[in-house]
Amino acid sequence: MAEDVELDYEYYTQRALKRVVRDVLQITAELGATPGDHHFYIEFETRAFGVSIPETLREQYPDRMTIVLQHQFDNLVVSEENFAVTLRFKGAEARLIIPFEALVSFADPSVEFGLRFSPPAPTPRGAPEPPPAEAKDASPSTEPSKDGADVVRLDAFRKK
Repeated sequence: MAEDVELDYEYYTQRALKRVVRDVLQITAELGATPGDHHFYIEFETRAFGVSIPETLREQYPDRMTIVLQHQFDNLVVSEENFAVTLRFKGAEARLIIPFEALVSFADPSVEFGLRFSPPAPTPRGAPEPPPAEAKDASPSTEPSKDGADVVRLDAFRKK
């Protein structure tokens, strides 16, 4: 039985790095604002499973969209699987619900920190499925992660 299990370190690394994003957003939600000079650029796949954005935005951004969390955002709610935030686009409020599995990149330019994520892929053999968690927002339910991973080299983001 032990020989049937493969350890996919890329998958586990990807999952851990998405947890970093989740934790940063959770701290931001608890504070009600981004801490200090921090601000976040978050790119995600607009058609990924569980993404909820207004249809007008989906038409403008059929594949990927980047949002900025800095000064003007409201009601940031973070769960184990996703986060929800209210932003303004051309003066109109829009509620976005974004699963962490849909993330393409995360950056905090104030400290020259960035992460890139690989597109979703099947769960590797032997990887445990996380139990489903209740989202804190009235978001569409999301299924447990079926995400693949690529190793992200952090030295590419370090000052030289």
